[in-house]
Amino acid sequence: MGLIIHNEKIDGSVAAKLIDICPFKALSFENGKLSVNAACKACKLCVKKGPAGAITWEDEEKKETVDKSLWRGVCVFCEISDGKIHPVTLELLGKARELADSISHPVYGILIGKNVKDHAAELCHYGADKIFVYDDAAFEQFRISPYTAAFYDFIERIKPSSILVGATNMGRSLAPRVAARCGAGLTADCTVLKMKENTDLVQIRPAFGGNIMAQIVTPNARPQFCTVRYKIFSAPVRSDISSGEVVKMDITDDMRRSGTEILSVTEKPREIDISDADVIVACGRGFAKEADLEMARELAELLGGQLAGTRPLIEAGWLSPKRQIGLSGRTVKPKIIICLGISGSVQFAAGMKGADLIVAVNKAADASIFDICHVGLVGDIYEIVPQLIEKIKGGKANV
Repeated sequence: MGLIIHNEKIDGSVAAKLIDICPFKALSFENGKLSVNAACKACKLCVKKGPAGAITWEDEEKKETVDKSLWRGVCVFCEISDGKIHPVTLELLGKARELADSISHPVYGILIGKNVKDHAAELCHYGADKIFVYDDAAFEQFRISPYTAAFYDFIERIKPSSILVGATNMGRSLAPRVAARCGAGLTADCTVLKMKENTDLVQIRPAFGGNIMAQIVTPNARPQFCTVRYKIFSAPVRSDISSGEVVKMDITDDMRRSGTEILSVTEKPREIDISDADVIVACGRGFAKEADLEMARELAELLGGQLAGTRPLIEAGWLSPKRQIGLSGRTVKPKIIICLGISGSVQFAAGMKGADLIVAVNKAADASIFDICHVGLVGDIYEIVPQLIEKIKGGKANV
């Protein structure tokens, strides 16, 4: 799209008028022809105020629209981790059911692995209408080429309208590769998903450091891809009745082909994941020095919980990055989170606002954390936390 100069309608006097109109000095008249240079800001004043027909604006050609009626269903990539169904899969199945019901579409699951038929049957208890299974020795370990080939085969044959993938290590590696092969876009780390009546998926995610929430829609592309972090949505309650059907998919030699060979697998030591904690004690800028975190750590231990922190504490080296809560850290959904000396920035709040109970302690009465907490204490953490620790110890001693 851009300016179209019709030199057959332009003489010296018309050119002079157009040059005078342009505030950016982007027009020049030489050898009987008017031209535009890089200074043009596309303000269109020359089109609107210049002699009629001398310069016109040509919009970008309309993109071919996809036939949305050919694409049906909300699909979830069902991940198996350490021989178990990853919890994010169940959360996404619950959300997929909600989205699909709003447009009368089915819920699909795609499961890739080896000896996974029992997992497929189990997923049918969580609202999936059909689970499409690619079961083969080639999928025993995650290798990007075989998994991508199987995923793409599923899309070509079933044509799901929307695809939800967990933002795990596997999901973040696989989803972009499959989306690129389909010529589709991908919205990462969505926090809100909505469905329009025309089956367009509204994908909402934080942008510019969490200062705005971007709404992304891809009306001219199918399938619609997005990834979602663990603990963003709630998992549905398991139904005693299996509501779905397991469909075994054919495996081809092309799917088995890979340029990567796994020679051995070394188990990585299990690390603490605060995303799974039921109780979290989170620390912020209110702590004056690293040594003071010991009282927060003691409180967390007494409650059987985990210690976490905000980005400034992680950047200062006081806590491991794996203990950071927020957009650039972990998303958590504990039964209770105690926020100590935390102001409550948008970035932090986005990572923990799904907690069942939020307790905040801050000496600043106008701190943003008090806008989202369920219980707020205005006071000094150096006075309140030691008292709380003593109360808990006293209670345990009397049991």
